[in-house]
Amino acid sequence: MQDLITLSNTIQQSLEKQNIRVQSEDLNRPWGGFLVIDERDAKTFIDTYFPEVDTKTLSGEKVSPKMLFVAPDKKLSWQYHHRRSEIWKLVEGEAGLVRSMNDLPGETENMKRGVVVTLQKEERHRLVGTSRWGVVAEIWIHTDPKNPSNEDDIIRLQDDFGR
Repeated sequence: MQDLITLSNTIQQSLEKQNIRVQSEDLNRPWGGFLVIDERDAKTFIDTYFPEVDTKTLSGEKVSPKMLFVAPDKKLSWQYHHRRSEIWKLVEGEAGLVRSMNDLPGETENMKRGVVVTLQKEERHRLVGTSRWGVVAEIWIHTDPKNPSNEDDIIRLQDDFGR
């Protein structure tokens, strides 16, 4: 089984080859971790991982690009956001997604590699680890440009880790 540090290093090397800089990393989350992509490389990140997304709709906006790592059999909190929608794409491994427009979780859907998932503002969601590590590219679409979303815009409805 691949460990998180090895996986992160592999993804970082791949990003570097594509001239995408990593601004910071957090590999100490109870569900895995993430790489924060330098915002100056957001267009390259989007062109590489989300070529089907119309970048004109993102013009001038901070998109907070990240690579999320979800560990086998772990899951992020059941959550939603007031000031952003999100776009995800599974780029390596396996992962599941639970989503709903109300507080009741739906069934876990297996994410398909390379398929774009759009999560609307206030749509409840959670990323779920399956049998292997999953790597998900993520961008945010801020719904209030005068008050952009941040980590404080996470409304947790349920969390396995007591946050």
